[in-house]
Amino acid sequence: MSDAGISIRVNGERREVPSGQTVSGLLETVGLAGRPVVVERNGAALFPREFPVTRLEEGDRVEIVMVVAGG
Repeated sequence: MSDAGISIRVNGERREVPSGQTVSGLLETVGLAGRPVVVERNGAALFPREFPVTRLEEGDRVEIVMVVAGG
C-alpha cells in the first residue's frame, strides 16, 4: 500500500481509502452520508457522533447496515 492510502474491508470487500479517512468520509464515499445507518468498526458499534472523529486504520473491518423502518 502506498503512503497515499490504506486498505480496509467494508462489508467484507477490500477497499482502498485515503490515509486519515474518517467514518464520515467513508459514508460520503459510498453515498450514505446523512442516511440512517449502523456502523461497526472491528466488531464495535459506533455512535453517529463518533463518525466524524473516528479515523480508519490499515486493516480495519467496517460493517455498514442501513436502518429500515418496518411495520
